[in-house]
Amino acid sequence: MSAPTSAEITSKAKSNLAFALRCVPPGRREHLISFYAYCRVIDDLADDLELPLAEKKKGLAAWKEVFTSGPNPELELPELQREILEVRDRYDIPTEYFTNVIEGCQMDLTPQRFGTWDDLQEYTYRVASSVGLVCLPLFGADPARCKEYAITLGHALQLTNILRDVLEDLENGVRIYLPLHDLGRFTYTERDLIGRTYDDRFLAFMHYQAERAESLYTKASELLPPEDHKALLAPRIMHRVYHTVLQKMKADRFRVFEKRYRLSKLQKLAILAKESLK
Repeated sequence: MSAPTSAEITSKAKSNLAFALRCVPPGRREHLISFYAYCRVIDDLADDLELPLAEKKKGLAAWKEVFTSGPNPELELPELQREILEVRDRYDIPTEYFTNVIEGCQMDLTPQRFGTWDDLQEYTYRVASSVGLVCLPLFGADPARCKEYAITLGHALQLTNILRDVLEDLENGVRIYLPLHDLGRFTYTERDLIGRTYDDRFLAFMHYQAERAESLYTKASELLPPEDHKALLAPRIMHRVYHTVLQKMKADRFRVFEKRYRLSKLQKLAILAKESLK
């Protein structure tokens, strides 16, 4: 069986980023699809519940070596390896932005704990902000002018993900991405979280984190350069989708132990249409 193409990997995904790429002009979409497929492959490798830990570590290390030594014949997806190096070289994107994604997923291989928001930001920068930094030139935006925008929006999106996926992360290796120092502010413990304790302490903590995310979304909007407004349509759609998910969780009192919050396809299409007209 032949290896799947980047387009096939992307078409099977149901992520919000894959959805947002629909609005990108065809001339730019090809390289974005390659990069999305790369991120999907790395993330799936780290999250594969059937793969032994040693094999995950070996696979992620091998992908990281692609950026220093070139395509690795022992890795699957030789075409994707070639494509991702072409993306890096054509747009002169720093290698560290690509390898940051791998390093973030390497952090996921063992149960994670983050003491403070500053500690957590090191992770969110790798797995989300770095993705935005790679995408800037692919969107046709100015990388220098939009750098702080991409970093800030990445933190906002990933924090929203973390709040939404509390239960999923607990079920997947007892991962906890919520800052433990902040849990302590509300006398809510790691044991409470693992036990799915839903009470006023938990709600106060979640509202505290949601306000942090809200401030990041506001800051990202302020940092978006007017000259790049049109080019940044896809991340503007991501902003609206994830911000709406955050507001949905707040309105529903963060029942994240019971459900996974998402928007319908119709809701996302409405956001796409509205942002496209701005």
